[in-house]
Amino acid sequence: MTKSRVQDAKNRHKNGYNCAQAVACTYCDLLGMDEKTAFRAAEAYGLGISKRYATCGSVCAMIMLAGLKNSDANLQAPASKFSTFELGGKMMDQFEKWNTSCQCADLRGTDGKTDRLRSCRGCVADCARLVEDFLFPGQFEKYEERSPEEE
Repeated sequence: MTKSRVQDAKNRHKNGYNCAQAVACTYCDLLGMDEKTAFRAAEAYGLGISKRYATCGSVCAMIMLAGLKNSDANLQAPASKFSTFELGGKMMDQFEKWNTSCQCADLRGTDGKTDRLRSCRGCVADCARLVEDFLFPGQFEKYEERSPEEE
């Protein structure tokens, strides 16, 4: 079993990656994508998709990784999209169970501090945990810690 990468995702976020980039870049090597490409592809998803505070950027990256993992990549006769929708939906359901919403505006609250449901770094950690649990079951050690900056 490999050491969890959740802390790596949190460190990327701490060091300037947006929430989507932190999640996507932490696992892209396991899904056939180089980090620079993942960084570029995820850039516009930060702050709830281009600062619209819609779906959390971490959640968007998590779902993008689900597609990279599950898609059959059959351009002529795609057959995996519904199973990928189901996989992504289950991951989002668990995120919502933990945080009550997948919407950046709800998660951040009005000012990102006083009435927030979850910090951005906490969302990064949660999505990284879900990537490990759903996309790579049994490959990573469990990450259980919830540090103060994740609250």
